[in-house]
Amino acid sequence: MMRRKVSAVVLPVMLLLSGCGFNKQVIGTTYSFESAIVRLPDGTIVVGDLDSWTDFQDGDCVQVTIDGKTYLVHSSNAALIHG
Repeated sequence: MMRRKVSAVVLPVMLLLSGCGFNKQVIGTTYSFESAIVRLPDGTIVVGDLDSWTDFQDGDCVQVTIDGKTYLVHSSNAALIHG
């Protein structure tokens, strides 16, 4: 009985998270983004192909590498684009 309850909760969560691609793994699910838009503190906007990205569980920052250059910004200043 308990196993059915756990499955009833875990399965929908996994289905919600599984729709994204292949360059970040969270809870056994992989997310993929192809490009990013980042706003820097001086107002500069950086747009380009996304090499990699990392978010941090203990903060609101995201680290993105766009065209070989790495940026660390608040997550509200980054848009990761799939497709």
